Amino acid sequence: MKQKVFPDAQTALADAARDGQLVACGGFGLCGMPETLIDALSDTKVSGLTVVSNNAGVDGIGLAKLIEHGQIAKMISSYVGNNKTFERAYLDGLVELEFSPQGTMSERLRAGGAGIPAFYTRTGVGTQIAEGKVHAEFDGKTYIQERGIRADLALVRAQVADTEGNLIFRKTARNFNPMMATCAEMTVVEVEEIVPAGELNPDAIHTPGIYIQRIVKSVVEKRIEFVTNREPSAA
Repeated sequence: MKQKVFPDAQTALADAARDGQLVACGGFGLCGMPETLIDALSDTKVSGLTVVSNNAGVDGIGLAKLIEHGQIAKMISSYVGNNKTFERAYLDGLVELEFSPQGTMSERLRAGGAGIPAFYTRTGVGTQIAEGKVHAEFDGKTYIQERGIRADLALVRAQVADTEGNLIFRKTARNFNPMMATCAEMTVVEVEEIVPAGELNPDAIHTPGIYIQRIVKSVVEKRIEFVTNREPSAA
């Protein structure tokens, strides 16, 4: 079986990243964001990317770096707040934006991984989200058709991987990452810990290794998006 563990993110992406790709990138805010892989993708200088991600990072961190460097042509996202880098690029016409509600985006990714080309949902009916999309009635209610997402490259982050690519995610980092891991032609995962095959409890595995082609060790320290400290007790 082909070796899946790569020495670093740059090596893992050297022949995987290309101009014009559709890239699925995990993360909810900074939680579960594959920052090591995003930095390596930025280093490749590829451009014209369409990126599917819940958000576009925050200024100076994550996907905002790619936007700042002019590498992203279009974002498919649910939320783009707290990001002046994206705001400037969008208002200047440098980046196209397609809004996709969180639940819809998650299902589009899951559908892409399951080989489902399209599905219907009530989310977005009567809003700008529905413009130009196929409408249909089921049981007297209107639904819109959403297309499944099939990516060229997926960048995900997990807590633990074994050498065959079986993954365990930690708490909220198990956000869009599992769906993105299944929907791409090439999935690269960065993890905090790599263990030998057979060490993980099969019942604890969230994503089977069959979906993962490449594994790298995360080298970026986990960040806290908003630090909130409780006032000291008077006692």
